Amino acid sequence: MRYLLPLVVGACMVVGLASPAQAAGNEWSADLGYQLVSWGGSPRTGLIELEPHRLAQPANTVTAAVTGDGVADVRGLRPDGQWTEWLEAPATLPVTTDTIQTRVVLSSGKAERVKLTASNKPAAAEDISIAAAGRAYRVYATREGLVGGNTANGHTIRSRDHFVALPSRRGLAPNNSGSYSVQVCASNGRCEWAPVWDVGPWNTKDDYWNPSTTREMWKDLPQGKPEAQAAYENNYNGGKDQYGREVANPAGIDLADGVFWDGLKLTTNSWVTVTYLWTGSGPVGTVRTAAANGTVNVRSGANSSTAQVGLAANYAQVRVTCQLTGESVTGTQGTSNIWYRVASGKHVAKAYVAGVSGAPTC
Repeated sequence: MRYLLPLVVGACMVVGLASPAQAAGNEWSADLGYQLVSWGGSPRTGLIELEPHRLAQPANTVTAAVTGDGVADVRGLRPDGQWTEWLEAPATLPVTTDTIQTRVVLSSGKAERVKLTASNKPAAAEDISIAAAGRAYRVYATREGLVGGNTANGHTIRSRDHFVALPSRRGLAPNNSGSYSVQVCASNGRCEWAPVWDVGPWNTKDDYWNPSTTREMWKDLPQGKPEAQAAYENNYNGGKDQYGREVANPAGIDLADGVFWDGLKLTTNSWVTVTYLWTGSGPVGTVRTAAANGTVNVRSGANSSTAQVGLAANYAQVRVTCQLTGESVTGTQGTSNIWYRVASGKHVAKAYVAGVSGAPTC
């Protein structure tokens, strides 16, 4: 559930106002006492997300001191306008950047203040970006359900919702954002593009899509293999997750009901191929739709009469391989006859995708 911590001034109540960061440059701080806190997830956590901070000098290393309960995650803005993954401070980012964003993660109680310092090391950590769509792995998918509950970023789960959960908050997008999104494809050929709005299944520090040099836990496992899969199949960690629970399935991703039933047309937990889109490069856009089901159709061609081969959820990011001329469509982004190819044989109308720049012609 989302909570607002109020500040009372005279007879007026000001709610959810962000306190501006104090002190300029590479040392800054923020008052957390009157910030918006999003509570949710399992285990239950609270998130306070601060506005991005512009540094006086580019940096790749950030330290943080939180007064009260909590730890600070930080991320940096890449040259292409995308964000790095969240890393718990102290952290060395994979890029040298002039813009840092901070979020404070609460497990109980509250935090009063966070103070941060950014510096630059001679060499940055390995950049996780790769060419084209991004890293992709075949993992076991389970249906999340939990309608009416809250995700780790504070989103209230709706019936037939469209988001996914991954077992690390490093790739957790803010509510109503797709800054971390995945492409999930089933063996039947259907795919859905959806934002990462929850943490799980099983673990919360298992960014298995990263190499061992940057993976937060389970560094001895092969890249792309979730700890839950290793525990279930190979009795890794005694067959238990990070909390000591007996792992009952090899899941590396949870799918909200709408992704599971409508996007992929699954009827049971299944193996799927997941592409972690923020690890890619090239033109990117954000899906925007006012449709009641919160999705846009993905078509096999640049025409609404071609086969529907999947869905793209509202707020999800899509990697655009190229653009082509097709049927004219009117959507939230106006009227256009341009369609974007977002995977082989998968197309989305430009009328529903914002922010694409530099897409080549197919």
